[in-house]
Amino acid sequence: MRCSSTECSALSRISPHKGGHTNVYVGILTAPFGGESLDHVAAFAGEYGFGGMEVIAGPGSKHINLTDFTPGKAAAIKELMESRALEISSVAAYTNNTDADPARRAANNETVKKAVDAAALLGVEVVCTLAGMPVPGKSKMQTIEEDCAAVFTPLVEYAAQKGVKIALENWYATNIQHLGHWQRLFEVVPNANFGLNFDPSHLAWQDIDYIGAVDKFASRIFHTHAKDTEIVEARKAWVGNQHDGGWWRYVIPGLGVIRWGEYIAALRRNGYTGVLSIEHEDGAVGREEGFLIGKKYLEQFFVPGMS
Repeated sequence: MRCSSTECSALSRISPHKGGHTNVYVGILTAPFGGESLDHVAAFAGEYGFGGMEVIAGPGSKHINLTDFTPGKAAAIKELMESRALEISSVAAYTNNTDADPARRAANNETVKKAVDAAALLGVEVVCTLAGMPVPGKSKMQTIEEDCAAVFTPLVEYAAQKGVKIALENWYATNIQHLGHWQRLFEVVPNANFGLNFDPSHLAWQDIDYIGAVDKFASRIFHTHAKDTEIVEARKAWVGNQHDGGWWRYVIPGLGVIRWGEYIAALRRNGYTGVLSIEHEDGAVGREEGFLIGKKYLEQFFVPGMS
């Protein structure tokens, strides 16, 4: 699984990078280890040379418990990360921020605020969350205009006061399914610390140009998910592309259709030097094995630690 001539050519034209890192690096989303301690996850990630972890946070979470997160607990986590030569790429609180039920929406928004507080204590500059689901009876665009603006404006203003950015994963089921949704969202909430946890897998199966999306929204990309998409052609030929399941699935990077060399080059030439956070949702591959396959594949397209 080497880079194609097109991918290698794109890599050769990358420009110098900016930011705290001199290069992109591979990390992991800790969600598949949700039943185990953060110490356990850090031991795995550190032993196998990952650069960082996107750490799941929430009330009662075994990784970052937002119910009673204190400066002392933040200090202990920072010490753990340093001992394993890891960093936290983001604090991740994937909640439905536009829930139609007012009480649930308020609780979910409060979880994001607590994640911002935790990130500030940890010295982490990004909180990852979701744009929320469309409100029943409204289109995604209506929900963006009528609900997202009301929800996210105060959240991102609060985060800005703490020196934190909020990044939304572009999961297709949420309000930001396609690039028109993205553009409108950033028109109604234009704050500079509001952006994306860019995941090409949600665009690939929709035939949306994920390379062009990087170029268009580069200033909004604060974090990325590394997840691939397999197109099951035999199933697609049977049910067509209007059927919403069965003809595509999420796989480990390198096992699907995404052109990773070109994609990583696009990120780098636009100045991105952050994480490629492997989001492991591939049921055909074991947990640890999947992360390691993804890391090996992605690192053929750059030299870790080298600008």
